[in-house]
Amino acid sequence: MPDGPGVYFFLGKNKKVLYIGKATSLRDRTRSYFASDLPAVRSLLIARMVAQAASIDWRETDSVLEALLLEASLIKTYKPKANTELKDDKSFNYVVITKEEYPRVLVVRGKELAGRSFLKGRTWPSGPERTSKNSDTPTTQYTFGPFPHGLQLREAMKLIRKIFPYRDTCKVGQKRPCFNAQIGLCPGVCSGALSKQEYRRNIRHIVLLFEGKKKQLIKALNKEMRVAAAAEEFEQAKELQRQMYALQHIQDISLIKSEYRSTTLTAGRPYRIEAYDVAHLRGSAAVGVMTVVEDGEAEKSQYRKFKIKLAKAGDDPGALKEVLSRRLGHDEWPLPRLIVVDGSTAQINAARNVLAEYGMAIPVVGVVKDEKHRPRNIVGDRELVKNKEREILLANAEAHRFAIGYHRQKLRKRVRYT
Repeated sequence: MPDGPGVYFFLGKNKKVLYIGKATSLRDRTRSYFASDLPAVRSLLIARMVAQAASIDWRETDSVLEALLLEASLIKTYKPKANTELKDDKSFNYVVITKEEYPRVLVVRGKELAGRSFLKGRTWPSGPERTSKNSDTPTTQYTFGPFPHGLQLREAMKLIRKIFPYRDTCKVGQKRPCFNAQIGLCPGVCSGALSKQEYRRNIRHIVLLFEGKKKQLIKALNKEMRVAAAAEEFEQAKELQRQMYALQHIQDISLIKSEYRSTTLTAGRPYRIEAYDVAHLRGSAAVGVMTVVEDGEAEKSQYRKFKIKLAKAGDDPGALKEVLSRRLGHDEWPLPRLIVVDGSTAQINAARNVLAEYGMAIPVVGVVKDEKHRPRNIVGDRELVKNKEREILLANAEAHRFAIGYHRQKLRKRVRYT
């Protein structure tokens, strides 16, 4: 297999698509599925899928960005069982281009898409997903996705926006340019810097890119550049030339780094421990956190915060289950080799129940505290506790510190607005 970016397919009997993924290196990525610890590191679902597969196919792309866009398109087309069962539809990410005179380009979660909450009172369109060629006003919106990798999608959108600036939150006609317009990420619809027709053309370019029609897009840009040059609109011609060059020489270094961060099945991967803690004041302002220790070092850039939305006030095991469920919905984050919870039997069982739902065999240990909240005992696999005691206590201490800080921040905001 090629050592370059692209999309790969696990195929069952009769060439049925079982799973679709994207990779920076097709060769390395697909090789990782045959590691001995696959069920523990990925999931039992993925391990069963690999066992059922009869062959692997692939499509090469020119860049990781194009692989990311192609993966979403193919998942939408084939709806492979292993992809859809790994994550609930409402947890996927989508890119939406809204139905407005100056459409917005937004990244939304599946639950927002289903509830249409991101539209903020705007009319939801009907009809096929296309625009009218005879009108500057779109007859409907575009929806692209699902995108399984939320963090990588956001990195991709930063890259796309540098090539084709678009509107997301600014108001049309507000006269003063928004912040994004000042740094070149919004074309200036807020301040009237370009016409509706010019902006719609930019949106059509974005649509072509998401539809995987790169050759058609470059051809269109080349034609528009020649027309602009013939009309002596040299500034516009220069911008079109820049966009065309950027597409032909995509520098998706951030996506490549993100891909390597999310690839957990490579030789010599770090020993990753994730610790979880919940903080609240008599059930109010409840929050949860995740901290990460890799090879004995705290990785603060990978810490995550969670607002408790569903668990009842004071239900610590329920809050932990909510946090862990939402964390496991992020399959773009590397999976841990060990999970640490703050507490004993109830918290350990809560974590194990969530892992069982996802078909994951990740060991769980609990740190039991005394009345002064000092570590008294570590409950779990004795061998793991013996070999990783320092790292377990570090991860737990960081989780407690991080949770208290986030909880106090929430309380201050509540007092401020009361």
